[in-house]
Amino acid sequence: MKILIISDSHGWTDELADVIAQQKPNVSAIFHCGDSELPHHAPQLENCYVVRGNCDFDEEFPEERVEEIEGTRVYMTHGHLYNVKMSHVPITYRAEEVGANIACFGHSHVATSFSENNVVYINPGSIRLPRNRKEQTYCICEINENREVTVTFYDRTGKDIPDLTSHYLIGQD
Repeated sequence: MKILIISDSHGWTDELADVIAQQKPNVSAIFHCGDSELPHHAPQLENCYVVRGNCDFDEEFPEERVEEIEGTRVYMTHGHLYNVKMSHVPITYRAEEVGANIACFGHSHVATSFSENNVVYINPGSIRLPRNRKEQTYCICEINENREVTVTFYDRTGKDIPDLTSHYLIGQD
C-alpha cells in the first residue's frame, strides 16, 4: 500500500493538482495535512483525506482524523494544536491514544520522518514554503505485507530526495 502525504500548499491550486495527478495512479489514499487554504469542496481536494490547519478557514475540515487504510491505522492532524514546531511529545501522546500505526502532520514546513513507541511519524514538509531545505516537498509512505515502511520524499516536480528517505518497521523502533 502507498499513501501520498502532502501539506501546507497555502492556496496553490495548479501545483497541488499537478502533484496529486502525478501520484494518484500509484497510491491507495491521499492525505493533505492542512493549510491548503482551499474550501472543503475544492476540486483539488476531491477524494483526499484532509484536516484543518491554522490557515484554513473552512470549518468543514476536521481538526484531526483517524482512517483505516488496508489494515493500517493512520492518524492525521495539522500539528498546530500539538505545538509541533517546539516538540513532538504532544503529538506522540495523541497518536498513541488513538492507536495509530502512522501519524501524519504538517505545520512546521519541515520534511521529516521518525519512529517512536511503535508509531511512524511523517511530516511531508511544504510544497509551497519549505523550511530547513530549499526543496518544496511531499512524500509517499509505502507499507508492505511485512509491515515494513518506506517514506520517500519528492520535490514538487516528482524528483526523489534520497537523503530524506527512511525505512521503519511498524511495531518496532
